[in-house]
This record gives sequence, C-alpha cells and structure tokens, in this order.
Amino acid sequence: MTEFSFSCLGVRADAYAAGPTLVFRLRITASPGTRVHALALRCQIRIEPARRGYDDEEAAALGDLFGERSRWGSSLNPVQFAQVSVMVPGFTGEIETDLAVPCTYDTDIAASRYFRALTGGDVPLLLLFSGTAFTGAAGFHVEPVPWDKEISHRMPVKTWREMIDQHFPGCGWIRLPGDAMDALLAYRSRHALPSWQATVERLLDEAGEGAR
Repeated sequence: MTEFSFSCLGVRADAYAAGPTLVFRLRITASPGTRVHALALRCQIRIEPARRGYDDEEAAALGDLFGERSRWGSSLNPVQFAQVSVMVPGFTGEIETDLAVPCTYDTDIAASRYFRALTGGDVPLLLLFSGTAFTGAAGFHVEPVPWDKEISHRMPVKTWREMIDQHFPGCGWIRLPGDAMDALLAYRSRHALPSWQATVERLLDEAGEGAR
C-alpha cells in the first residue's frame, strides 16, 4: 500500500471566482519512488470551535449556535464546513495542488454564522481526507486513501472576511420562505419604500427595535 501524507500550506480567497470561494494549497506526499498516475481526492472540512478562545462579543454572537458560555463544555461541538473533491494529476514523490471550496454567506448555515461571529484571530479547521489512488510503475493499481488521513489548519478570520467583501461588500443576506417574501414585497409596495433596507428599517422602527 502506498503511504500518503498531507499538509496545508495556506488558504486564500479566490479573487476571480464567480462566487465566494476559498482555495486551500495542499502538499501531498507519496511513498518514495511510487508513481501516482492520478489521485481522486475527497476532503471533508470541519470547524473545531473548542480549539480557540472567544471574547464576550463573540460569545454573545455565538449564543444561537452553542448556547450560554456556561454550557460550552458540552455544546462546543465540531461544525461541518464543506465537503469537496479534486482530481490530482500524476506525480512521483510529492505535489502541490489547489483545493477550491465554494462558500456561502447564508446565515441559515451554521458555518457562516460561526465565521460572522468572530472578530479576529484564527479559525481552527480539521481537514479529513479519503479517495482513490491509481498507482504503479507498469500498469495501474487501485488503492484507497485511508480514512485516518487528517490535518489541522488555522485559517485567519481576515481571509474569510476578504472573500466575503469581494462579493458582498459591507452587506449580508438572509433566506426567506416564499410566503414570507411575498408578504414583505406586499408591505414594501403598500408603503412605497424604495429599497429592502428601507423596508427592514421601517419594520424595525415599528417594532421599537430601530434605535437599539
């Protein structure tokens, strides 16, 4: 069996992607002298929130995910971030490759709410690898990438914010069911409001929340 090892050299926001995308730079190493014709690699990425500290502002923003800070000993569980695949070209020894991870700013997604709540520092991530390797000096051997291959990486929060600012500068968005959206649209039309921002601000004022 070919022995594979992985490391993450860094992560950046893809400035040219159509939507928010992070690019992880991976280094993959195979057993010395082994010819890898191709590697169909899968990667699951999890956030490990227990591996960093939080100030009071962050703790308050994370309350809907993990509850009160007093409960964090049992509630600060891993959060699924992404599951992506990449086809790695042939190599002998080691190779560096990019792993593109499409992201969303939808605040219904737990990972997005987590990222938005952080004011700085790093995001502790765990990358878990699996897949299929096609190896052999003469002909092909099909081998699995063992499920125990994983690495930790700390992604700067500013990398996430740079990515979001490229696509939603100074903005955020929420997803609503169709009937709620229709009701909002009707409200906006009745009051001749010029934008969705004005619509939400009017509703907040009526609820007594606008000045808080």
